[in-house]
Amino acid sequence: MNFGQPERSPKCYDVIVVGSGIAGLSFALKVASAGHTVAIITKKDQAESNTNYAQGGIACVTSETDDFELHVQDTLSVGDSLCEEAVVREIICEGPQYIRELIEMGVQFSQLEDGKFSLGKEGGHSKRRILHVQDVTGKAIETALLSAIADHDRIAVIEHCFAIDLITTDKLSGWQHSRGLSGENRVIGLYTLDVHTRRVDALRANVVLLATGGVGQAYQYTTNPDIATGDGVAMAYRAGADIGNMEFIQFHPTALYTADTNERFLISEAVRGEGAILRNIKAEPFMRDYDSRGELAPRDLVARAIDSEMKKSGARHVWLDLTGFSEEQLRMRFPHIFSTCARRGIHIAKDYIPVVPAAHYLCGGVFTNIEGETCLPGLYACGEVACTQLHGANRLASNSLLEAVVMAHRSAQAVSEYLKKQTFKPLDLPLWKDGDVVSSDERVVLSHNWDELKRTLWDYVGIVRTTKRLERARTRIRNLQQEIHEYYWNFKVEPKLLELRNMIQVAEMIVTCALQRKESRGLHFTLDYPEKQALAENTVISKAP
Repeated sequence: MNFGQPERSPKCYDVIVVGSGIAGLSFALKVASAGHTVAIITKKDQAESNTNYAQGGIACVTSETDDFELHVQDTLSVGDSLCEEAVVREIICEGPQYIRELIEMGVQFSQLEDGKFSLGKEGGHSKRRILHVQDVTGKAIETALLSAIADHDRIAVIEHCFAIDLITTDKLSGWQHSRGLSGENRVIGLYTLDVHTRRVDALRANVVLLATGGVGQAYQYTTNPDIATGDGVAMAYRAGADIGNMEFIQFHPTALYTADTNERFLISEAVRGEGAILRNIKAEPFMRDYDSRGELAPRDLVARAIDSEMKKSGARHVWLDLTGFSEEQLRMRFPHIFSTCARRGIHIAKDYIPVVPAAHYLCGGVFTNIEGETCLPGLYACGEVACTQLHGANRLASNSLLEAVVMAHRSAQAVSEYLKKQTFKPLDLPLWKDGDVVSSDERVVLSHNWDELKRTLWDYVGIVRTTKRLERARTRIRNLQQEIHEYYWNFKVEPKLLELRNMIQVAEMIVTCALQRKESRGLHFTLDYPEKQALAENTVISKAP
């Protein structure tokens, strides 16, 4: 790819949002309501997001028997001394007002007969505080937000549009200097690929918000949808933003095990919150042997306990026992889980569910402050792609949706102030130019490298790690980087190539951060350094653009 002369004026917006989950949609609504034009770009359908797959709910203090301090302390404890306490307090204390906004927008959280919220309890929480819509909370929130987006005349939703790379003033190099551009490096737009026509466009905006979700597809087994390929983290890194704490990959302890597919359907932690029991392959309960909190220990401890039980027995899964509940109870509280298991021949009121851990959530990402700002002017990040330091070394269950709605509001306010204070000179962006490259006739390379990457991370950068395994992973990832680098510059871009390029970049960052951390903390557990260091510090990766 080379920069070419503009052939037509690029589309211009005040703000571009990359991603259509709860963070991106909430942010877009608030920024548009402040009078700014917004484009939401999403590489598949607008409803396809990690939010849509979130079952458990949103953690928030709404009960008279709960209080903010308890929620703060639960978050700090699970985060294993790596949370930023001021950030934790801000987000948790601001939560209730944005819960009210969701309700006003049409989200109907499940209620008890007396009209009070039906609050769930999940691992690491000292109180029942999880608001939910049965076991499809994310889908309910996503539906309400998309409905509001559709009615807003300042928001354009561009589906099947793949974000390739950020355009910054520094990246334009010689092209910018020949046109008299100078000053502080900042974001000025984005290159995107139309998935259907395969045309690459330059979109102009003075602000880009990344809300692209996580990185689960870098692993062989994940609860994440196909879209979770780390695009936002990789783009931010290539543009020069600070990335960190990438070693903290949360493995959800209970994903449905199936022998004939790599897909891992999530069995919500709320199931254990209601009293489900984990049993080993001999049907013996085991969690009390690992932690006094049993099934409601934090996710890192439960995932390692399951991993240990599987390794001891050689079994490919453990069991989750819900047989203490009636069919009516399960159909009412967990209809999605009940029906999904039933389609696979598992009657969860009578049968144990085979479960295994699976890659689930990224606790690191693009470093931002409490306003969603990155170190690169004009670039903001919100949701799972961002590292606000709320989660620390391990996310407290159901804090992610809370973070998304609060940070969407704070980021929207910060963006409005940024746009008011700055004076932006109109810029003509160079259009993407393919040059002499052709469409690839060797796409098998992509599928082979994709499979190798996912197996490498699963085998060497999983729940339990060693330095030797991490170094093996780094060697394999660097080989893949070289192959895909050559492929990228020799053939026309396509979605699978772009996703693989991003996943390899993300994998390299995960391993780099893991090798930096000479201790076991939270989700990073290494046999070579089983103890914690006295001082908890972030791992940071930076790249000059």
